[in-house]
Amino acid sequence: MTHEPPLGDRPRAPVNPHVPHPARIYDYLLGGKDHYAADRAAADETVRRAPQVRESARENRAWMRRAVRYLVGQGVRQFLDIGTGIPTSPNLHEVAQRISPDCRVVYTDNDPVVLAHARALLSSSAEGRTAYVQADLRRPEQILQARALWETLDRDRPVALMLSAVLHFVRDEEEPGRIVAAFRDALPPGSWLALSHTTNDIQPRQAADAAAVYGERRAAAPMVPRPLREVEAFFDGFDVVEPGVVQLPLWHPDGPVRPRLLDEVWLYGGVGRLSGG
Repeated sequence: MTHEPPLGDRPRAPVNPHVPHPARIYDYLLGGKDHYAADRAAADETVRRAPQVRESARENRAWMRRAVRYLVGQGVRQFLDIGTGIPTSPNLHEVAQRISPDCRVVYTDNDPVVLAHARALLSSSAEGRTAYVQADLRRPEQILQARALWETLDRDRPVALMLSAVLHFVRDEEEPGRIVAAFRDALPPGSWLALSHTTNDIQPRQAADAAAVYGERRAAAPMVPRPLREVEAFFDGFDVVEPGVVQLPLWHPDGPVRPRLLDEVWLYGGVGRLSGG
């Protein structure tokens, strides 16, 4: 028997298939089927300008799985995954619950298409639980005050905040650092942050060209690649574990890392524990 808690707030706006959305673009890059012509056109143009984005998408997914395995190994049993995207198996809860079936996961996203597939995100083990909250990362209070969040997670136990390839869709003027801090300050003692983010350090010109597509296509969110120092700053208040904030293939790899991969993957990632926890 599976637990299927409430889906959280329903979306207030219908899906607009003519506006590319990062969740659907990402689904297309991963070989999924839940996207519209506008999403495919934006993704294809991004790949034309920067072919490495497909490899980056795959490596980001692989990093998420490694980070979750690491966190469960550290005793974490609760996860808040923000910017979930369209379900791509194995989903976060599947990775975590294979190791420890009692893990609990709350997923959040602002794309109504993700809500349409949320049942796949709610297929929890009998021992664990999952829930879905329809909300926008830019309004952390929406998520933190959602009924489904604290009905699913225990306020007195550590939570792993997962920000996987989502903060680069937040403009500087929207204060991504403030957003992370709002979640950090609401987390129970001993909680964790796992974060990945696109960078312009490796191939600056191509990164700028790829990011420009989101503006030209009037996507639902921009893409803002950031240098290492800015990505590291999101971990303020957390003690970052080894090997630090590094290119994704270098973070606890499952095997040897091909040197060429470091030219193809334009994301940094890291994991940190709440200081003093």
